[in-house]
Amino acid sequence: MDQIKWGIIGCGNVTEVKSGPAFNKVLNSQLVAVMRRDAEKAEDYAKRHNVPKWYSNVDDLINDPEVNAIYIATPPNVHEEYAERAMRAGKPVYVEKPMAMNAEECDRMNAVSEETGIPLFVAYYRRSLPYFVKLKELIYSNIIGDIRYVNICLQWQPYDEEVGELRKPRWRVQPEISGGGHFHDLASHQFDYLEYVLGPIKQASGIARNQAGLYEADDITVANFEFESGILGTGTWCYTVNKEQREDSAQIVGSKGRIKFSFFEKFDIIVETQSGTETFTIPYPAHVQQPLIELIVAELRGEGKSPSNGVTGGRANLVMDWITKGQKQVLPSPKIFK
Repeated sequence: MDQIKWGIIGCGNVTEVKSGPAFNKVLNSQLVAVMRRDAEKAEDYAKRHNVPKWYSNVDDLINDPEVNAIYIATPPNVHEEYAERAMRAGKPVYVEKPMAMNAEECDRMNAVSEETGIPLFVAYYRRSLPYFVKLKELIYSNIIGDIRYVNICLQWQPYDEEVGELRKPRWRVQPEISGGGHFHDLASHQFDYLEYVLGPIKQASGIARNQAGLYEADDITVANFEFESGILGTGTWCYTVNKEQREDSAQIVGSKGRIKFSFFEKFDIIVETQSGTETFTIPYPAHVQQPLIELIVAELRGEGKSPSNGVTGGRANLVMDWITKGQKQVLPSPKIFK
């Protein structure tokens, strides 16, 4: 492929800033069509973002001869269906995270990619964000010695639409659409990145419950996990605290110090060792998916390699399934880690 001409299926909020504009800012890449079931909203998006074509039918976009790569930015419940349609039409797919509703769907998507020979990528863009590239560099530098354990704490207050007499929670906490709740949506980023820098998680277990009754999905999850390297991990995710308790913190502890960082809200990486404390401040770019999109375009042009694909992307779903289903699993490393 020379020029990558993208079509977006599902041009909702995530595409407004995080991803959509980036397709036209990457060399040899262009956004040529968008699709949304609501034709007026599709047209509005296209006009605001200077996109030449818009559709209200998914097959019309997939079959557009000018579109040669497809970005699926819908809720997870249709990721598998749309990805398969696109790959069988011969068009590479870039799908939002989490990759699908569960690990079984991810496996089927990867099977279609292997069968057709059509590439499949997943929007785990932290693998290429400068902040997380620096974090990986610090971990690999051995500045904190041998890694002992990882701890994650993510606790947020409910969204406005989730509380009150007239509450109307969004699709992310409707398991039949999202595959889970806020844990499923956000922890997927965390587990994907941790496996990227620390290797495969070989076993995980946890408890997921709904304590506040604001919606159907679980609103609190606690988990333990172990990497094949012997590194251990713990995490707590709670989405029903008050705003004063809001916290997004993570730490990687080694034999000579620790690294403190944030997965979502802060731009500081803090390294604490016997020599003292050093802080690295690395803001996110305007369009957070742009660095990953650049690498995907490079791979499609035969000039590079994306760090995130369907095989790596499915791993986060697998680990989350272990945790939320209350199971403990031990599996050999997949080929991506060998």
